[in-house]
Amino acid sequence: MKVLGIECSSLTASVAVSIDGEMAAEYTLNQKKTHSQTILPMIDQMLGLLEMEAGELDGIAVAAGPGSFTGLRIGAATAKGIGLVIRKPLIHVPTMDAMAYGLFGAEGILCPMLDARRGNVYTGIYEYRDSFRVLKKQCLISVKDLIAELNESAEGKRVVFFGDGADANRGLIEETVKVPYIFAAAPSNRQRAASVAALGEKLLLEGKTVSAADFAPDYLRKSQAERERDVAEKLGVMDQLAAGIVVRNPDGTDA
Repeated sequence: MKVLGIECSSLTASVAVSIDGEMAAEYTLNQKKTHSQTILPMIDQMLGLLEMEAGELDGIAVAAGPGSFTGLRIGAATAKGIGLVIRKPLIHVPTMDAMAYGLFGAEGILCPMLDARRGNVYTGIYEYRDSFRVLKKQCLISVKDLIAELNESAEGKRVVFFGDGADANRGLIEETVKVPYIFAAAPSNRQRAASVAALGEKLLLEGKTVSAADFAPDYLRKSQAERERDVAEKLGVMDQLAAGIVVRNPDGTDA
């Protein structure tokens, strides 16, 4: 089984190939470069070094979100393009699941965090007890609420914090977390395509795939532009009401 992993849900651009449960190659770039300029050349170079054609792949695993809206769109477009050309399925890999899967076998509670700004993070809560367990599905939550939940539910188990959200909120974590905790070392502190490919291969074997045409990222919240449009629409309705204008539905009833 040969699976290509693509991870560009944040600043990090990363691609990898997993073959029969072993990592054959990984190429990661953690620089401020546009993913649209780097991902395809990285894939091409990696496959070239492996002396492998894209058509030999059995599936393409992509970090499907949450994360940077732009990065997720680029990752999805790249995976969909390759999948359509070689007629192979895509594997929808939740970003938080892949991050936690990268610490496979670690003791305690795993808490990956991606900075969502304004005191919020994307996160999930995971644990290994004979197998990979999702204790809390990936979500958008305030850092304060996340810490309160961990203080109540971790039950003395050590929590491993990692990701750029952990870095951004390190001070708050150090001040308010009441259970044992550590911050992951640098090699485990960012998203990696190796984890996406490894988890993707597992999901592929379980038959959990989607067609390239049907694949869609999982943003978990609206984009900034969408949120601003919603606010503008609400303000527009309020202005109409203030001016004494009755807003009506298509059926003629008051809105």
